[in-house]
Amino acid sequence: MYFLVFFQLLSVLSLWPVATSAAIVKRGSTCTVTPLSATPKPRRSIGTRDLAATIDDTPQILEAFKKCGKDGSIVFTEGIFNIRQVMNTTDLSNCDISIHGKFVWSADNIAYWLRSTYSVTYAGRSTAWLFGGKNVSMRGYGKALFDGNGQAWIDQNKNNANQNGRPISLTVWKGTNIYIDGITWRQAQFWHTFIAHSQNVTMTNLDMNTTSNSQWKAVNTDGTDTWNSKDIVISNWTVTCGDDCISVKGNSTNVHVSNIVCHESGGMCVGSMGSNSGQPDYVDNVVFENVTLFHSSNAAWIKTYPGQGHVKNVTFRNIHCNDVNQPIYVTSCIYSGNNCDSSRLGISDVRWENITGTSRYNIAAGIHCSSQVPCTGFSFEDIDIKPKDGGTAKVMCSNVKNQASMGLTCNGACPGNWPQQLSGNR
Repeated sequence: MYFLVFFQLLSVLSLWPVATSAAIVKRGSTCTVTPLSATPKPRRSIGTRDLAATIDDTPQILEAFKKCGKDGSIVFTEGIFNIRQVMNTTDLSNCDISIHGKFVWSADNIAYWLRSTYSVTYAGRSTAWLFGGKNVSMRGYGKALFDGNGQAWIDQNKNNANQNGRPISLTVWKGTNIYIDGITWRQAQFWHTFIAHSQNVTMTNLDMNTTSNSQWKAVNTDGTDTWNSKDIVISNWTVTCGDDCISVKGNSTNVHVSNIVCHESGGMCVGSMGSNSGQPDYVDNVVFENVTLFHSSNAAWIKTYPGQGHVKNVTFRNIHCNDVNQPIYVTSCIYSGNNCDSSRLGISDVRWENITGTSRYNIAAGIHCSSQVPCTGFSFEDIDIKPKDGGTAKVMCSNVKNQASMGLTCNGACPGNWPQQLSGNR
């Protein structure tokens, strides 16, 4: 009798995890976090599921930020950190973060993410991780890996351009003096990163790759987008994605992008911007330089809606193209091809310098500016783009004021509905 009761008690207890040591160790102002997956696994009974499959490191990650996120440091050890919940760590100050392990965002609870991700205001987008504060560094030392389980998101999205609740992996939100270095992203859920309402953000030595192995495409998996931010430095990135490699959106100022390699992407882009006709968007003082692009849609381009505001003082320098659909592209009516000449969003003082390589078809540049505010101050120097199958690449232009002196000869007019991506020679 007693033996039977004891045996039944053991059977019940076998369903519970073995007690483990604390995942956070705090010494002084430093918190060291060990993933729960590195502690002894839950016991299993025949017929019960492996409880380790739903381990959630989110609570101890957030607790570490709470304990050491101000005037402290946080060390994430090697191992796999399973993240099953949204994270908001925007109140950090004077904090150094070191990541030596792998962060994996769950994909077996997509319904949770769709209803729980944090809004980032822009175009209805949202994020899995809001990250910010003042004087904060996050270093991955080339070891840190962020895995968003993106294939699950790609498959459920089924080529839709946007999906409410589909999370950006990491958003720098209302941050000042933010430094992020040495992190690898694989299979992001949506955009890899977003910089919003922030100042003095430096992001260096990042490697991003989100591709699809199914019938569905990895749409809207941008490397990064900036918005309502200033004094941004982006350098030494390698990006393979299904959309813009680096995109500078509305109200971004003083952005310097350098030493970038992009595969299968939208290249270096200003925009899109001006989608809200009642809210002006401005972009000023942007430099893209030392960029190589492979089999991408565009290389050095500007896309606006028929809105208000301006794009001013932008330089594309030392851009090399390998089989790029349409290397140089400017439009005042992206996506729709409508109301192209009613836009009041002016584009001026843009320089393209040393743009070389091969285009997929016989078009090197398609430029359509609004007739309401023609483009001014365009300058081209050392443009050497050749169709990959031979011949001469054309330049199509409309509503550019200084065509005679801009350094590039236009071969014909560019209609407002000129496509961003071509399907053949023109």
